[in-house]
Amino acid sequence: MKAMLAFALALFTLGSAYCAQFSIPDGGVTFDAPDGFTQLTSEEIARKFPRSSPPGFVVGNERRTTTIAFDLKPQSIPGDKLGEVKSSFEQLFQRMIPGLVWKERKVISMQDQQWIYLELTSHAVDTDIHNIVLVTPHKDKALIFNFNSTKSEFPKVEAKLRESLRSIRLK
Repeated sequence: MKAMLAFALALFTLGSAYCAQFSIPDGGVTFDAPDGFTQLTSEEIARKFPRSSPPGFVVGNERRTTTIAFDLKPQSIPGDKLGEVKSSFEQLFQRMIPGLVWKERKVISMQDQQWIYLELTSHAVDTDIHNIVLVTPHKDKALIFNFNSTKSEFPKVEAKLRESLRSIRLK
């Protein structure tokens, strides 16, 4: 009976800790997404990011109300100028994002890599959004992550998104 209980507990623990690992093909980037996240189709990406240069990869929850977009963009970012690049992002976001409210704007160190960290809320067409944007140089390109959730859902998923953020690995 004790062995059966231990086995059931082990299965429950494994199941609750499960998360999917995603990567950028040939990009040397991996991270763990929260449990239940799946890759968005190209059609879903086009609907969710209707601009000229949408992210190459997006994963999200079943309802797609919380997503993680990630991509290696061709622009090179000088690692020794992240403060200046951060200021440029701040100015761009300020001009382009309706209802922007800054939560945090800084350069952080994560896994021995310097990252621009921008956290903000904003207005979207149908709801308010909470974003955490990370940017760093990688392989002579700009690696960008955008952890995005509806503002009402964010408190429920925040811990899992921050856990996912900390799981990012570069090779």
